[in-house]
Amino acid sequence: MFVCGTLCRSSALQLFRVFSTKTLPTLTLFTKDPCSLCDEAKEVLEQFNHRFVLQQVDITLPENRLWWDRYRWDIPVFHLNGQFVMKHRVDVALLDKLLQDIELQQF
Repeated sequence: MFVCGTLCRSSALQLFRVFSTKTLPTLTLFTKDPCSLCDEAKEVLEQFNHRFVLQQVDITLPENRLWWDRYRWDIPVFHLNGQFVMKHRVDVALLDKLLQDIELQQF
C-alpha cells in the first residue's frame, strides 16, 4: 500500500508550479549593507528561492527614506506580496505555510 503525506503534496505542488501560468509571489527583504542578520536570512531563504521572487530594498538609499524611518532598528524585515510577515530572522515554518497558502489559492 502506498502512503502519501506531506511529501506527495509537496511534489504535486512543485509539479504544478512548473506548469502554472501564475506568477510567483514577491518576498521583499528590507536590508542595508553591512547587515550580518540579512546575510544569514538570505542563506536560509535559498531553500525557498523557487517559490518566490526576492526583491531587496536597501533602506539606506535616499529614495527609501520611509523604510529607513520605519525599519532602521529592525532589519531584516520581510514583506510577502506587500504585507509584513516577519523581522530579524526567517521563520521557516511561517514562510512555508504562507507560501503553501498562496500556492493553493493559485491552484
